[in-house]
Amino acid sequence: MLMARDLETALLRSFVTAVRSGSISRAAAALGHSQPALSQQLRKLESTVGRSLLYRSPSGVVPTRAGEELLPYAERILSLSAQALTETGRALTGHCGVKLHEDLTASRLSQALADLARLHPGATLEVLALSNTAMREAYDAGRVHLVLDEIPDIPGPPRWTVRRPLVWAVGQGVDVAADPLPVVLFSDPCSFRTAAVETLEHADRRWRVAFESNTLPGVLAAVRAGLGVAALMPANLEPGMVCHDADALPTLPDVEFGLARHPRTEGDPLIDAVEAALRRMI
Repeated sequence: MLMARDLETALLRSFVTAVRSGSISRAAAALGHSQPALSQQLRKLESTVGRSLLYRSPSGVVPTRAGEELLPYAERILSLSAQALTETGRALTGHCGVKLHEDLTASRLSQALADLARLHPGATLEVLALSNTAMREAYDAGRVHLVLDEIPDIPGPPRWTVRRPLVWAVGQGVDVAADPLPVVLFSDPCSFRTAAVETLEHADRRWRVAFESNTLPGVLAAVRAGLGVAALMPANLEPGMVCHDADALPTLPDVEFGLARHPRTEGDPLIDAVEAALRRMI
């Protein structure tokens, strides 16, 4: 008789944290584990799944194709587990408007909020992708209650902050040793653009602009088409975009996000629950 295989949430949490951090050492510190203990948990998860989940190198870790496939399931399992423990038996009502950075909107955060809304049919959750000007107007008007964005773009001091790595996304057939290197950039102003350009300049790498877009779908389409390389968050890399040569491109810096909350929402149980869900997911 075959034994059933179960995915332990502790192992999934180790895996998700390693991917989000881009580093075994940073993930171990975030979870309060030693590096050997975390590595052992990751190996145990890989044994359960039966496939390698992470590419390991001196510069950090990135998910393999199997890791990319597992990641959305792992994040959702962890989110649902946390929500089941905290939200069961509690009925939330009202409206919560959330402004997310575009790259976070494209990640699993929107799914986590959808799951929360499903648990509380009397609540309305609205996820908005707005320009900074429109966001400020909606925030002042009380339509937006929570803003999760890069530190310079949030309205007021952050309640909490988190740093996340940027990695290189490489288009199919792109030669990362090309001189000059073809680069796909977000339109200016953008901190991801600044990080990519300054990193290449500091490494004395010659580069050229192959394509520009002011949206994540535009940048992804250009990388998908093989026009060049781009600086993205690991969660937004598509299969086949991972750079497996750790020394081919210079290491990108982290990006810092912060959350601002409208002062008139203090004590609101729905806003509390949404903030907790965002914090767990990021």
